[in-house]
Amino acid sequence: MLTKFFETIGSFMIKRFEEFGTIVLLYVDTMKQVPHKPRIKLILGQMSHLGVDSLAIVSLTLLFTGVVFTLQTAHEFIRFGAQSTVGGVIAIAIGRELGPVLVGVVCAGRVGAAITAEISTMKVTEQIDALKVMAVSPVNYLIVPRMIACMIAVPILTVFGDIIGVAGGWLVATQYSGISSYVFINSIKMFANTYDLTGGMIKAIFFGNVIAVLGCYYGLNCPDGAEGVGKATTKTVVTSIIVIFVLNALLTFIIYR
Repeated sequence: MLTKFFETIGSFMIKRFEEFGTIVLLYVDTMKQVPHKPRIKLILGQMSHLGVDSLAIVSLTLLFTGVVFTLQTAHEFIRFGAQSTVGGVIAIAIGRELGPVLVGVVCAGRVGAAITAEISTMKVTEQIDALKVMAVSPVNYLIVPRMIACMIAVPILTVFGDIIGVAGGWLVATQYSGISSYVFINSIKMFANTYDLTGGMIKAIFFGNVIAVLGCYYGLNCPDGAEGVGKATTKTVVTSIIVIFVLNALLTFIIYR
């Protein structure tokens, strides 16, 4: 019984390390293809499809995050006489953490799933094999445009999300908690700085990279059939979210130490 238990764990770990190695090899191959003939039209098309179409859900997510965060904290700050710091705290929290992480998670669910579903469907219908027959690199044609598009679109979405999240916090602080607009805005000027925003954007670039590469990897390696497409999509979303949280912790140590 004990032997079977360890065999199961060993088999699981071997599969995970094998999967990790395959992803790394795909990532290296993708980075080698980046300088070669960038397909501008494909990149712009992916930015529109993956970025612009995600603006609504990102806006709603960050708006209500800012609203709820302010509802939870403003009263406590006022109780201790620190209402002059509410705006700065909200701006820093959203700019450094909540903005990039929530945008990354939302994009992992929407963008990562869309990438995997699209590429896995192409694999099942043998369109990727057709690209190889025509001497077109699937990595250069499918992965590179999506990776570049995500690395550009996710930081831009993060900036929009940060602004909307802070706006939601301002609305609650001024209309519900009784903090004046001047105090809220002046608090942001006093305590927040540009690096709070740029640090979050740096995180978002890495998140976009992870979402695109994992989405393409699971799409290219999905099992055959409709059930395989569903499993690959689920794996992309779950793995992307886990990697985003782990990567966020590592980047926070590096950027804000």
